Formats: sequence, C-alpha cells, structure tokens
Amino acid sequence: MTAGTRGRHRAARRPIAVAPSSTAGRRAAVVATAGGLLISTLGTGTAAQAAPVDNDAANKLSTVDLAALTDQARQALASAPVVTVAGDAKVSVDTVSLEKIEEAITPAPEPEPEPEPAPVAETRTTSSTSSSGSSSASTASSATASVAIPDSAVGSTIISIASRYVGVPYVSGGSSPSGFDCSGFTWYVYQQAGISIPRSSAEQRYAGTVVPRSQAQPGDLIWTPGHIGIYAGGNTQIDAPRPGKTIQFRNIWQSNPTFIRIA
Repeated sequence: MTAGTRGRHRAARRPIAVAPSSTAGRRAAVVATAGGLLISTLGTGTAAQAAPVDNDAANKLSTVDLAALTDQARQALASAPVVTVAGDAKVSVDTVSLEKIEEAITPAPEPEPEPEPAPVAETRTTSSTSSSGSSSASTASSATASVAIPDSAVGSTIISIASRYVGVPYVSGGSSPSGFDCSGFTWYVYQQAGISIPRSSAEQRYAGTVVPRSQAQPGDLIWTPGHIGIYAGGNTQIDAPRPGKTIQFRNIWQSNPTFIRIA
C-alpha cells in the first residue's frame, strides 16, 4: 500500500425502509435493524411496536448483507400489502358462560319406562305323597277316598291299590311311594297285591298272557315299547307318565298298545 493511498472502508449500512405508495390512512414502515423489527405508524395516533425478537435471531440478521438481496426479493418486499389499523379500533371478545353452553345443548329425551309385567295369578296345587315303610299304607288309604276311580275299574284290587299313589311324582328309577318310574310303579302295585312280576318294562311284557283289547280287564298291564301302565277299563289307564308328571288316571294315548294279563 502506498503512502498516498487511503484504506477503503465499507460505508455504514443504513436501514432499508420500504414505504408504501398509498398516502391514505396511516403508513407503516418496516425497518430491518440489527436489534429486531420495528413497526412504526406514521402520522397521528399512538405508535404500535411489535414484540422484539430474541438476541440470537438479531445476531443472525445482522450478518445478512441486505445489498445482496436479489431483485426478485426486492420486488416481493416492495409489493407487500400495507397493514392499516384505525386509531380508534377496538377488539371485542364475546364471552360464553357454561350456563349458556348448557342451555344451547338439547338434552336427550328420557327413555320411556318399560311396561309393568302383567300380574300372574298364583295357583296352588295339592298333592298327596306317601312315605315309605309302615306309614305308606295309612297315607295311601286316606288318599284313596279323594281319588275318583273310573266306574269300569271299581272292584279291581289292582286299581284300588294303584289309586292310592295318585299324585306321587315321577322319579327315574324310582320304585317306592317317594317316587316311581313307569315300571317301578306297576312292579310296586303288584307287589302290594301279593303278585310278583319282573322289575323292568321289557321283562313285564312277557310276564303274562297277551289278550286282545276287547277282552282286557281293569288291572291288566298295558304296554308299548319303552312304557308300561295299568289298564283301568274303558279308554283309561293309570301310570307314571314321565319326568315332571305324577301318577294319574288318564286316557289311553298309545295307538296300538299290548294288553297283558298276569295270572
């Protein structure tokens, strides 16, 4: 460097101010400074100032060479819209209370109550049961007086004994006055009359002589595969029907039963 030559110093940068072309209202200028962005309102009224940026952002901004901005960036900055705020502008916020929200919400309708169930009339049934052993005979005798024996069976010893146990419940495998199944009932009745027959219905089928229905008498066995009862004359029988039922007189329901007379 020669003695007559002065060192070149970069001229201090001036802030770039972009002023909008419109003269109506208040004009806002955006000034880029090393310390942050300042928005000032020219004209009357109170100046509005944006919140300062943090120091890190300011330091980064100070290192930017604004002279190096491209023409496209300059044009975009020059054409930026002008923000105009009236001096007496006020901001109003409507407050909504919880009560107003609850009033605006339409509650769901209450469910209709279910209809009351129709009352069920209580029914009482009385049944006579006999205990096993010595007390069974006296209890069965008292029950006989209240049981209507079919006229066709009156005088039959077997029917007279069988009628003592009307109302005794069906019990699978039962063969006593506490509960009977079909063959257990016929076996027990014949035992009370002093007549011995096999226990199962399949064996009772062959314990006597088969007779035609026209010659059947009250006290004969009436058999169909899987079931057996005692013929009570006419179109009736007495038997232990099935689980849930009791000993009873009823009409013959079998289509083609076999009548067996025990000698």
